[in-house]
Amino acid sequence: MSELSIKVKIAGRQFPLTIPREEEEMVRKAAKMVDEQFRFFTENYAVQDRADLLAMVALQMATSAVKAKQNSEDPAQTDELQEISDMLSDALS
Repeated sequence: MSELSIKVKIAGRQFPLTIPREEEEMVRKAAKMVDEQFRFFTENYAVQDRADLLAMVALQMATSAVKAKQNSEDPAQTDELQEISDMLSDALS
């Protein structure tokens, strides 16, 4: 398995990551989703603390992942959602 070093931008900050090459598209899409949700919360809520905004994004995405897990009978999808959730947790810590 070949690894790849990439940088993703979330909430105006660059995050360097080393990931399996075959996960690049998924990771970039996940980072884009997080960044878009961050911008949505920034524009629509009067919260100034970036950590609070990122926590709101994490909660919203984790809730979506839990719902999808409950509604999904496909273990592969559940694993992918868990990977995205884990990446979000790592990015926020």
